[in-house]
Amino acid sequence: MASYLIEPFDRLPYGGTDKARRYATERYQGAAGLNWYDCDPTLQQLMRHHLGDGYAWAEPRLRELGALMGGPVAAWAEETDRNPPRLEKYDRWGRDISRVVMPPSFEAARDAVVAASFTRPEAIAEARAAGADPVAMGVAWSYLLDQADIGMACALGTGGDMVVALTEMFAPDDVKARVRELFAAGEFSGEAAQMLTERAGGSDLGALESTASRDGDAWRLNGLKWFASNANGSAFVVLAKSEGAADGVKGIAPFLVLTERRDGTRNGVRIRRLKDKLGTRSVASAEIEFTDAEAFLLAPAESAGSGGDGKGLGRMMQLTNGARLGIAMMGLGCARRSLVESLLYTRAREAFGAPLYEQPLMRRKLAELIVETEAVQALVFDGYLGRPRLRLGPALIKLRAARLGVTAASDAIEIHGGNGYIEQWPVARILRDAQVNPIWEGGDNILCLDVRRSIERQGAHEPFLERLETALRDAPDDATTELVSRRVGDLREAIGRWGKLDRVTGEARLFPLAQFMADVYAAALLLEQAGREDGDRKALVARLYARAHLADHGPLRGIDAPAEDLERFDVLAAGAFAEE
Repeated sequence: MASYLIEPFDRLPYGGTDKARRYATERYQGAAGLNWYDCDPTLQQLMRHHLGDGYAWAEPRLRELGALMGGPVAAWAEETDRNPPRLEKYDRWGRDISRVVMPPSFEAARDAVVAASFTRPEAIAEARAAGADPVAMGVAWSYLLDQADIGMACALGTGGDMVVALTEMFAPDDVKARVRELFAAGEFSGEAAQMLTERAGGSDLGALESTASRDGDAWRLNGLKWFASNANGSAFVVLAKSEGAADGVKGIAPFLVLTERRDGTRNGVRIRRLKDKLGTRSVASAEIEFTDAEAFLLAPAESAGSGGDGKGLGRMMQLTNGARLGIAMMGLGCARRSLVESLLYTRAREAFGAPLYEQPLMRRKLAELIVETEAVQALVFDGYLGRPRLRLGPALIKLRAARLGVTAASDAIEIHGGNGYIEQWPVARILRDAQVNPIWEGGDNILCLDVRRSIERQGAHEPFLERLETALRDAPDDATTELVSRRVGDLREAIGRWGKLDRVTGEARLFPLAQFMADVYAAALLLEQAGREDGDRKALVARLYARAHLADHGPLRGIDAPAEDLERFDVLAAGAFAEE
């Protein structure tokens, strides 16, 4: 039996130990301190599928990862949020040193998380030797980290793949060697940043003002980046216009800038100030000024005379799709953490004579959170691990996942009531952090424009529709699969009709079209999972999702629909969260 401290007010006439038990603090432990792999049956099922025979080798490492992220990393994240990075602008002689000082909690978390990353060369080799896909292991690493701190995920993963890939393609040999040293611990080392946004905004890249002028085999870059994340990195990909290049998007080229020049002296990189942000305080975001910074054009050597080949932005945007999946994973991480916190809180909190967990309206909300989170989980994992890789995938997946991170965190705050609005409880920070995901790497409107571009220029809707049909071939033979199959046909017709609209109307209708695509995509993937898993729980999840997003509810708005979310709630919850 637990013992409870009896406060003086518990002895008031309408108080007492029975009532005091409802708010006994030891009952509200939350997700921090749990092993986030052990308590996540959905992740375990995905890893068994994607790792195959390598799962036996991977399982103990995944369990270690779950303990790390749910334990010390989650605790360090809270400490860093309360004590964020600070800027030391000048040294004692008044010289501009622009040094970002990270709190000890961040340094400890970064060291532990990087050491556990599966992008390290030795980790990749070990996984492959054991027959385990290191990419799948890396996806699990990101998924678990994002439940603890998406700011840390941003700090470690901002543009690392982009810096490495573009450097290897275009930089001078001595610069390549330097970058290889910086990223010896893998792409998720915290050394990289991409700097696009200027005062004119982040989306209208054709309006940027930063310029670069030729200086031997290098360039001198000048300009101001208004919002640069991971300002304490060492290698930056910076967008600028070379002198004499055409104005607009064609004149933009990516440049590599390191914090040190080739000769070892400090480069012309100055931090004006750190951003005082709503959330993601563990990643240092700043206004950065480049003053004759040594830079290297990331374009074919034969195009150096003209400041690039006009394809630099397009080349960079191709790599940005990987970053969009990273942001989608952050949204999923926020949603998953919000779900777990909500399940744990409602089991402990009593109201109206019973735990909140047993109240019908609360069960409806929790069931919705479970279904929506697993739908986004299916999308994100397919984006990373599915075949073929879909050109349309990253935009659609981020559109859905980033938004769910916000709405799920908001729901979690409401579920916690007034406690959720208090910073000492975990869900307030999750909401503050989640709100940035719809902004990073393109807001909803930018994502919709990318959907249009990929359809019109590449016919990307055809392989997308084929992926949906492939998923349904492995689905259960039931009414839900029939419904989703019909919606695939409807979607094909909708894309065709959309293509015949006038330009203005077509652009305005991009948002509902993209939402329709994401709805059918998620439903098909859930059915695909249901077809390969034992039991009928995932089929239940798919059925509830399709009923909410794809069914015709008629004049009664589904009020008379089967109440499976309530009748089988225990099955839903047990498959979403496993008690330790």
